[in-house]
Amino acid sequence: MRLGASLFLIAVGAILYFAVTATLVGIDIQTVGLILMIIGVLGFVLSLVIGARTSRTTSERNYY
Repeated sequence: MRLGASLFLIAVGAILYFAVTATLVGIDIQTVGLILMIIGVLGFVLSLVIGARTSRTTSERNYY
């Protein structure tokens, strides 16, 4: 998951959690929003960790 997708999930989850007051039978919209925010935050953190890990790798140069 890329940073943009993570931020999108966080934004959609926050909108569902904080702004939507509609009710659906069998579905709690606030819970869905909370789950989307948690997934977005986890994806954001994992993207940063993986990005930092790959940026620290160095290539070995062979001079002949």
